Amino acid sequence: MFQTLRNAWKIEDLRKKMLFTVFIILIFRIGSAVTVPFVDGAALRDAMGGASNYLMMMSGGGFSTGSIFALSITPYINASIIIQLLTVAIPYLERLAKDGEAGRKKLGQITRYTTVILGLILAVAYYLLARNRGALALEAETGFGAWFAAIVIILCFTAGSALMMWLGEQINEKGIGNGISILLFAGILSSIPSAATYLWAYFYDWGIKALQAGDSSGLGWMLKAILVIVLFLAMVAFIVFMGDAERRIPVQYAKKVVGRKMYGGQNTYIPIKVNMSGVMPIILAVSILGLPGIISSFMSKVPTEGFWGWFFSAFREDSWLYIILYFLMIIGFAFFYVTIQYNPTEMANNLRKNGGAIPGQRAGKSTADYIKRVLNKVTFIGALFLGVIALFPSLFGKFSGVQGLTIGGTSMMIVVGVALETVQQIESQMMMRHYKGFLD
Repeated sequence: MFQTLRNAWKIEDLRKKMLFTVFIILIFRIGSAVTVPFVDGAALRDAMGGASNYLMMMSGGGFSTGSIFALSITPYINASIIIQLLTVAIPYLERLAKDGEAGRKKLGQITRYTTVILGLILAVAYYLLARNRGALALEAETGFGAWFAAIVIILCFTAGSALMMWLGEQINEKGIGNGISILLFAGILSSIPSAATYLWAYFYDWGIKALQAGDSSGLGWMLKAILVIVLFLAMVAFIVFMGDAERRIPVQYAKKVVGRKMYGGQNTYIPIKVNMSGVMPIILAVSILGLPGIISSFMSKVPTEGFWGWFFSAFREDSWLYIILYFLMIIGFAFFYVTIQYNPTEMANNLRKNGGAIPGQRAGKSTADYIKRVLNKVTFIGALFLGVIALFPSLFGKFSGVQGLTIGGTSMMIVVGVALETVQQIESQMMMRHYKGFLD
C-alpha cells in the first residue's frame, strides 16, 4: 500500500488530487474543533459522557463538543439509505434508478434535499439536547436572546451537515477515493490517539508502575494491553480476508454460428461477495437500537426505577439485551439489504437471454431457485461475519474489563474498507496513465 502511494506521489496529476484530499480533510478536522456560537463545548462534553459512541465515531468526536461538524455525515448517510430503500417501494424512484446517468443525477439531487431536511431535524434535536443538559452559554433562557441563539445554533448545525456533504462531493470530483468514506475514515482515525492513551495507561501506568510498586496485578494489565494489540491486528487481517472472499457460480455460454464464425462457448462465473452489504446492516441496527439512548439524552433526569428505568438500562450498549438484539438485527438487515439489491429471477432471465446457463440447472425457475439458495447461504455467512466483528470489542471489554477503547469493530471495518478501496482506485488510475494504448 505504501509503495502504491509512493509511486502515485511521483505522478503530478495524482499528487494534486492527493493534496486536495488532504486539504479537504484538514478543513473537516478544523471544523470539528470549532464550537458553534452559544454552545459551551466543555459543559456539553462533560454532560454527554459516552451517550452515543456511534455518533461520536461518525463525527470524529465533534458531537460531544458541539462543533460545526457535530452532525458529520450522518444526515447524508441516513438520506442515502432512505432513498435507496424507497426506490423499491416508489415506482418513480425505481424508474430514475434505471434511467442511466440522468436518473442517477436526479436521485442525487433528491438525496441532497433529503440530507438538508434531516440535518435540520437533527439540528433541532441537538439544540434541545444541549439546552436540557445545561450546555448553552446564555445569560437569559427566555426572550429574544434565547430565540436568536436557538436559530443560530440550529442553522449552524444544519449548514455544517450540508457543508460536509459538499466537501465529500468535492473529493469525488477533484480528489482521490469516495468523499463521504474518506471523511468518515478521517473522523474515525482521529480517535486513535485517545485509544492509544488508554492502552499506554493499561501497559505502563497500571502495569509497569504497579509491578515496580510490588503489585502483581500489574502483570495482568500488561498482558491485557498486549492482547488488545494482537486481537486488533488479527481482526484487521480477518476483515481483509472476508472482504475479498466470494462465492463463484459457474456459467457456461452456448456456442452460436454467425456466418462463418462461431461465437460464445466460453466458461465464466458470477461472483457473489461474502460481505455484499458492507457495514450498512450495522449502521441500520445501531441507528434503531440507539434511539432509546438518544431519547434519554434529551431528558434532564433519566428514570432509574420502574419500567422506564429498566427500559433505558436494557438498551445501554453494555447490556445483554442490547447485544443480542444487535446481533439479530445485523443478520436481519443483511438479508433485507441483499433482497432489495439482488433479484434471482431477473438474474436467471438475463442469463437465459444471453445464452448462458448454470451447469446442472435448467433455465428459468430452477436457475432462479439455485441462485436464491446460494445467495441465502453466502448472506448468512456474511451476516455472521458482520455480527462477530461488530460485537467482539464489546464482548471482549465486558469479559476482560478493558474499557475506554474508542476503536470498535465497525470502525475497523470502515477504516480497512476505505483504505483498500482508495488504494485500488489509485492503482487503477496509475494503470490508466501508464497504458499507452493500441495506437502506439
